[in-house]
Amino acid sequence: MSLNNKLSKKIKNRGGKFGRKITMNINLLQIISLCIFILAIIHTFSVKFFENLALKNPQHAGIFHLLGEIEIVFGFWAFILIICMFANLGYEKTVQYIDSRNFTESMFIFCIMIISATKPILNFSTHIVNFLAKILPLPRKLALFFLCLSFIPILGSFITEPAAMTLAALMLRDKFFPTMSTKLKYATLAALFVNISIGGTLTPFAAPPILMVANTWNWNLNFMLANFGYKAVIAVLINAGFLTFIFRKEIQNINFPPIKYNKIKIPYSIISIHLLFLISIVFFSHHTAIFMGIFLFFLGISQAYPQYQNKLLLKEGLLVAFFLGGLVVIGGQQQWWLQQLIIYMDNNTIFLASTFLTAFTDNAAITYLGSTISGLSDEFKYNLVAGAVTGGGLTVIANAPNPAGLSILKTYFENNTVNALKLFLYALLPTIVAGLAFKLL
Repeated sequence: MSLNNKLSKKIKNRGGKFGRKITMNINLLQIISLCIFILAIIHTFSVKFFENLALKNPQHAGIFHLLGEIEIVFGFWAFILIICMFANLGYEKTVQYIDSRNFTESMFIFCIMIISATKPILNFSTHIVNFLAKILPLPRKLALFFLCLSFIPILGSFITEPAAMTLAALMLRDKFFPTMSTKLKYATLAALFVNISIGGTLTPFAAPPILMVANTWNWNLNFMLANFGYKAVIAVLINAGFLTFIFRKEIQNINFPPIKYNKIKIPYSIISIHLLFLISIVFFSHHTAIFMGIFLFFLGISQAYPQYQNKLLLKEGLLVAFFLGGLVVIGGQQQWWLQQLIIYMDNNTIFLASTFLTAFTDNAAITYLGSTISGLSDEFKYNLVAGAVTGGGLTVIANAPNPAGLSILKTYFENNTVNALKLFLYALLPTIVAGLAFKLL
């Protein structure tokens, strides 16, 4: 019996004409929500089309530029869905649904992205990466590039994936992206997305898809290190090393622009305070009221010492939060068909299906649905999550931190737009490497 039939039967047993009316509305809403979800995905792959329309129609360039912003896509279509919900379910049930959504992750990524991008944190991280670059037996530029795609994604297991994405994207932006070829830009962005997605699996608290199941399935630090951690590290190093080797001549010929954030020496006390804010928000990442309070306190401190700050990434952070919030609203209406797909798959099929589905919906949503199903085998659970993190670099919507990286780096692509199909194609090879690591090692 399908989920719709179960739901229909349950409501009809409550009686009469009213019950049948509610059932019809719910079924209709499910169809509408699926259509909106598909349109949102098509829109994600079509942002370049809207940018071209903006160039051809200057009188309406504003609205086309808005629709060409990839961070706007899911928020825009979530707004359309909410209008449909008001029309089908009425005010009370629509508000109840919105109130039932968990926007903690969106708000957390907003906060952590802004703090990670501050001058003291970036300065501190740069010194660490420069120190490691001196140790590696590679030319400095190759070593820095390799560390941005390997060390920082693995660091994401401890400072969270969104923070690692922000740091890596900023370092790549300030050192490499201004003079990169388009081919290397896409290859780098794809490898960064994949490595961030798998690099956060050494611990049970850093990667959103792991967070969704860790408590329910009792996956602790030892379990993650033994089953995911070392495999992820090997895949990250292979992806970063391969890309560095293939493009070694171009990378070595890149001329680094002046580093603006090192002009003023930042006191250790200021760096320590910012690190404390970062660690505190990570520690309280599940408690919205607490980490938002800490963030507001941080804003006050940043205003008190403006000479040690870059411009805060408030706009970029808000756009990313808007994107993820829209995904939460739309994704919450997809459970009726996604869960059915998961239930009827075997261990190997679920790995491939999870990897594929993740490209079209947030990987945390896939693992969350899996956590609601009882009686799954340990092998099935592993394959479900491994597939979800493997596919986390295929598209912008595949992993929650991806929009953060995109918002920082997209200005260096043609028309400030990243072609979703090109990104998908460039991400295939590092995704295959990740998949082989999780399945064969």
